[in-house]
This record gives sequence, C-alpha cells and structure tokens, in this order.
Amino acid sequence: MASYELAIIGTGNIGRAIAAGLADNKVYEPRQIVLTRRRTKELDDFKRAGFVVTDDNISAVKNSSIILIAVEPQQVNGVLEQIAPVLESDKHLLISVVSGISIGRILEKTKNDIQVVRAMPNTAIAIGESMTCLASNGDEAALEKSVKIFESVGETLIIPEEHMIPATALSACGIAFFLRAIRAASQGGIEIGFSSENALKIAAQTARGAASLILASGNHPEREIDKVTTPRGCTIAGLNQMEHEGFSSAMIKGIVTSSDKASKLYRTD
Repeated sequence: MASYELAIIGTGNIGRAIAAGLADNKVYEPRQIVLTRRRTKELDDFKRAGFVVTDDNISAVKNSSIILIAVEPQQVNGVLEQIAPVLESDKHLLISVVSGISIGRILEKTKNDIQVVRAMPNTAIAIGESMTCLASNGDEAALEKSVKIFESVGETLIIPEEHMIPATALSACGIAFFLRAIRAASQGGIEIGFSSENALKIAAQTARGAASLILASGNHPEREIDKVTTPRGCTIAGLNQMEHEGFSSAMIKGIVTSSDKASKLYRTD
C-alpha cells in the first residue's frame, strides 16, 4: 500500500461528502485519499474516480498521516480500539466527526497522546459550502491543520468542546431543517400556481439569497425582514400566519430536540 495524506475510516454519507469535497476543491488528489468501508462495493464510484478503497482499517491508518473517523457513534469504540496499536503520536492527526465522543474519551480508547480534533461539518461539504465547527483540547497545531482542511470546503468556526453537541444539531442536522423549509416553500409555490420545477427553483434560490444577505451584511435577520415588510402588506400577513402556526417555535424545538438526541448517541460501554 502506498502512502496517503488522508484516511477516512467508515465512509458513509458524511465520509463520502468529505472525500468528494476535498477532491473537488483540490485539497487532495483522489489518489491521496484512502476510503475504508466493510462493504467496499458501495464505494465503486469513488474507486472509479481514482480514490483508494479498502476494508482494511489498519493498513489505511498505517499508511496515512491524517485519520478522519466517520463511523456511527455505536461503532466508534470498536474502531478506536482496533486502530490504537498502529497510531503514532509523532505521525498521526486524528479528526473525529463522530457525535458525542469527547477528545478525552478518544485518547482513553486509543491509549495514545496523538493530536485529536473534533469536527462537525455538514453534507454541504460536498460542494464546498460546509459550516464546520472545530474543537481541540488546546492543541493549536492540530487545530491549524484541521482548519486548513475544512476552510477549503466551506466556513469554519473554532468553538469550546462542550458546544460540539449543539453544533451537531444546528449545523449537521440543520442542513435537513433548512431543506425541509425549502421543500415547504416550494409546495406553497405549487399551490399558488407554479410548476413543481419552477416552484423549487424559486424557493431554493430565494433561500440562498436570504442566507447570502445575512452573511454579506452581518445584519440580524429581522433587520432584513423589516426591509421587506410594509404596513398591511402581503409579506407581514404571510409571516404572521406562519407564526400563528408555530413556524419559529417548531424550528427552535426541533433544534433543541436534535441536540438532546445527539447527546445520547454515543455510549461509553
């Protein structure tokens, strides 16, 4: 096996998105990334694109410098114990995108003092538009390397480790929440006369424009809303109806519920 820059251990949906994003944005060539999965047949499309695909976690770790753990929370203990004997503190940076498991617990499971960073990207990483939250236990060098990787595929924010569970709900789960909002808007568009294709295009581009306004101006959303709402107008009428139906409350409750669920995904046993 050759030497690789990055090994993604457990290449499911988020691992696939990370691999695609890093390659498409020229962070690494596909041949520099090794992807592991028990059912390697499901990564045939990546293999055809030039990625290295294997079911051998040990070999992948041995021959890579950055190890990205992207397995399910219930699998992470076993994976960490499996690769622990071949981790080297002077060679490896371990990045975990697994919800719930702390840096301290990772170090305990690996019985090693390797560099560890927790990262919480979202699936928009596949198109270079992720919001990735990062935390370390004070290892600035490890954070710097990780920021360099994830800044190339979106925005990054360094946060305290205790905020990683909330980041899971707001960023990683948040993609689905905003997609559902776009779907709902497009359904409304169909009801008022647009074709499904046109309704979805208008809703999606309008959502993009709204997000871009906030990111470009730094304004609070209500400041931008005030520019659209006029006395007795159609915008305020629609907004008020949505609030009567619990729009904001439902979004808030959904995020809080997801955060609570995320805190329980990883079990120490």
